[in-house]
Amino acid sequence: MSEMEDVKAAEEQTSPATDATSKKEELVGETTEELPPEQIVTETIDEDGDEVEEITQITKKVVKRTMKITETSSTTKTSSLTAPAKLYGKDLSEYDDVDVETLLAQLSPEEINILAKEVDPDDNFLPPDQRCSYECTKDPTGPLNRKKLIEHINKQAIETPDQPEFEPYVKGTVRGKKWVPPPRDQRDVEAEEKIAIDLGDEYESALKDATQEEIIDLAAILGFHSMMNQDQYHASLLNKGQPVGMGWDGITKSTQQKVYPMDPPNDTDVEESIRRVKDDDEKLIDLNLNNIKNISEEKLEQLINALPGNEHLEVLSLTNVGLTDKLALLLAEAIEKSKTLRVLNVETNFISPPVIVKLVQALLKCRTIEEFRASNQRSQVLGNKIEMEITDLVEKNTSLLRLGLHLEFNDARHRVAAHLQRNIDRIRVQRLNQRK
Repeated sequence: MSEMEDVKAAEEQTSPATDATSKKEELVGETTEELPPEQIVTETIDEDGDEVEEITQITKKVVKRTMKITETSSTTKTSSLTAPAKLYGKDLSEYDDVDVETLLAQLSPEEINILAKEVDPDDNFLPPDQRCSYECTKDPTGPLNRKKLIEHINKQAIETPDQPEFEPYVKGTVRGKKWVPPPRDQRDVEAEEKIAIDLGDEYESALKDATQEEIIDLAAILGFHSMMNQDQYHASLLNKGQPVGMGWDGITKSTQQKVYPMDPPNDTDVEESIRRVKDDDEKLIDLNLNNIKNISEEKLEQLINALPGNEHLEVLSLTNVGLTDKLALLLAEAIEKSKTLRVLNVETNFISPPVIVKLVQALLKCRTIEEFRASNQRSQVLGNKIEMEITDLVEKNTSLLRLGLHLEFNDARHRVAAHLQRNIDRIRVQRLNQRK
């Protein structure tokens, strides 16, 4: 078969939609031939006016090259690495520009209830009865009796027969394939073998005659913490001598915990404190209402409403007093109008992350607060969006020096720490200049 026939056969085998034909030229041979010379006679007039014949001889060479042309054909198949999203074989790319809110607005209440049963909202703030899609339509037969319910469940469990086994149990019979551990690597076995070290007669005699306390002191110096407990280690470092009755037998014993007395209850008079805040008592600088459980919402609201008119209170601590979002929003408005408050502590309450952002935003208008603490709230994790908003607000604040919030993301944590350090440095320089 000739070369052109091979090329045609290859073209017929490829797909017309994906063919790619290329030509390749290859030099086979080259020859040079010299043609006979030619003479050209021309008549010209010289300088004296006489006619003169000029003869010009031309020599020509012909170069002949033999080229081999090869045509090749290839079939190319292209496939997309990312397939479009499909649901039951239907392409979903046409719904990319559809507004979900518009679709939901067109649904009737019955259709929304049907849709809600098919979707489980991932929201830990919703109670379980609102997240569960199951709805019991049966009427209650009576009040719940827990004791009778447990007795009924136990009775059903006893009356329900066990599923029969396909093969009866025989004691001592091993069923199935027994697991055999794979052989260990010889290098690991050799590494675990004990290595005999010749320490010399002097060191061997010294260790042989050493007492138990001396060996414990040597282990502490060498840093062998697994050979002793914490009391033995600190006694060796401080050269106090080993505790009585605590030798090698005390290695696995834990250190006896020290019992500290409980903190006394907060006996601050709430009503008296509210009255002093309203009267702008100049002696009331620090108000601590931490861990007082029985403060009503009305009293907290009276205290917060009295803060804007007070010009002497500098420290306000409201830790673990049941502060809610409603009271926190009132506190944010009171902070904006405060003129003397320097420290605000609202840790361990029930404030949501968006309201914490409102409190941090209120600090921008109150230029006197230097320390703000609001960690350990109802939601332990603020989220990336909330943390970035808090970070942007803190970077705009030039008076805040300390922030008590647990930030999960490194970017927000580092930016907040760097900005607070710049505020501290700037205020320290200002105070030094004022002293001079």
